[in-house]
Amino acid sequence: MLKTMRIIRFSSSHALTCGVLGFLSLTGVCQAETLKITSNNQKSVPANSSQESELIQTVIRTSQEFKPVSQFRDVQPTDWAYMAVQSITQKYGCISGFPDNTFRGQQAVTRYQFAAGLNACLDKISELLTNGFADKVNKSDLNDLRKLQEEFATELAMIKGRVDALEAKTATLEAQQFSTTTKLYGQAILGAQGRLGSTSRFGANPATAVSDPATNITFGQQVQLSLVTQFPDRSILLTGIQAGNLSTDAPFTSLFALNNNFTRLGYEGNTNNTLTLSDLTYRFLAADKLAIVVGAKGISAVNIFRGPNRVESSGQGPVSVFAQRNPIIGFNSGDAGIGFDWQFNKRFSLQGVYSASNANDPNTGLFGGQYSAGIQLAANPSDNLDISFYYLNSYTNRGALNSPAGDNFIGISFPAASASQFSTNAFGSTISWALSRKFTLGGWVGFTTSAIQNSDFSGTVETLNWMTFSNFLDLFKEGDVLGLYVGQPPKIVSSSLSGNINFPSLISGTNGVPGGQNGTTTHIEAFYRFPLSRNITVTPGVVVILNPGNNPNSDTITIGVLRTTLTF
Repeated sequence: MLKTMRIIRFSSSHALTCGVLGFLSLTGVCQAETLKITSNNQKSVPANSSQESELIQTVIRTSQEFKPVSQFRDVQPTDWAYMAVQSITQKYGCISGFPDNTFRGQQAVTRYQFAAGLNACLDKISELLTNGFADKVNKSDLNDLRKLQEEFATELAMIKGRVDALEAKTATLEAQQFSTTTKLYGQAILGAQGRLGSTSRFGANPATAVSDPATNITFGQQVQLSLVTQFPDRSILLTGIQAGNLSTDAPFTSLFALNNNFTRLGYEGNTNNTLTLSDLTYRFLAADKLAIVVGAKGISAVNIFRGPNRVESSGQGPVSVFAQRNPIIGFNSGDAGIGFDWQFNKRFSLQGVYSASNANDPNTGLFGGQYSAGIQLAANPSDNLDISFYYLNSYTNRGALNSPAGDNFIGISFPAASASQFSTNAFGSTISWALSRKFTLGGWVGFTTSAIQNSDFSGTVETLNWMTFSNFLDLFKEGDVLGLYVGQPPKIVSSSLSGNINFPSLISGTNGVPGGQNGTTTHIEAFYRFPLSRNITVTPGVVVILNPGNNPNSDTITIGVLRTTLTF
């Protein structure tokens, strides 16, 4: 269901999930697991050492976890100790058996385990006496317990010492941690990737053949850290930092660079290993089911809209940029702005966003330069069906859609060095249908229409993209994913700009006349995510691109990937 949202965004796609309106709830994925030995003083003991674990696994429980003897599957009224078990559980409630509703009366116990049980009963009796229920305590039982207390004095003292030591260690850790309200999450991606040699041909009479200059096998990394600061009023400050050195792009000095938007991988991010700010957002609940996000960095539809494809992730999902999500959601992604997420119905929610690319520039500000604004309706009509409908409007002033995949350039720079400006309307929908617990089918479609805004020019440019995908979950091992994706990256299907500046015609060598791309790119991708442990996954993948650049004269490009992801 689409109720689970992202709170931590790793680059443009990876996310940790926790809670409804997951901008705010840290319950579940954000808390370390602890086990407890509980008596009336409610001491909490982290299960780290074998000594404490042995005690935790004993039959000792408090009256809060009391079970009547009739609930023990292995205790029968004909057993010789039945009355004794019944008496101690009903009178004092300090023995409750194991979580599987067994008492395991035939199992031997150590002196430490017996001492732990004795300690729980002493605590319970002490509680009864303190609260004025002395008449509930049998004097004979009290005398027996005093004798046992003397017999096991050494073990009882040792147990108390261990609990006190653990409490001291816990207090020290709490005092030395980074912050009582700030938690650190991270993801490190190590990628080995390479392409087979290919040639692309541009223009006509004769065509210019250009070989791929970036076919060497490369190995690089991308590290992303998120600091999540939770405030008492259920609000969150999210600060993201990232550094990386991964890029598979051909250099812009080569015409082959026109294929970069078709070959780019989802986990690329080249900062030359310099730490950069990737997210600075404040998230709060305006109402019980309405979350607001405001930020100077990291505000975009990618980070606000809920995604039906549950394996959408740069570190854990598909290996290419195009297969992450519908590219129109990433059109012209800005930095600063505002967004919201409203769960207005059990099965329906609404998200909205406005983001500006250069909000810090006084010449453009929040509303005078490139921007993107959008709204999405997300629904799960049934428990196994997720669907979303979205609309975005953007303004660009560099002759491009600022698309993460597929055709990006839709106009050119004019002789006066003033780039063409476009207002774009984008429409799309994504669906994901879980046919079973282990098999999901889905897909998306996206359409854009861009109108040129420069004076003395007219016309529009239209693009279309689509994708179908299938995910096989827990196929060979719990947590693994086999994904198969086939689709068409954004393609200019129509361009009617005046002034002979139509990009498809210029690339094909026909002097910029109106018309769409001559060819159609087909993207085929397969990947298999294998979990080595809870925090480490390895994902081999293959991407085959037919007619790259929507160019029928270009060779097929084949990409091989081995991605390793570590999360903490």
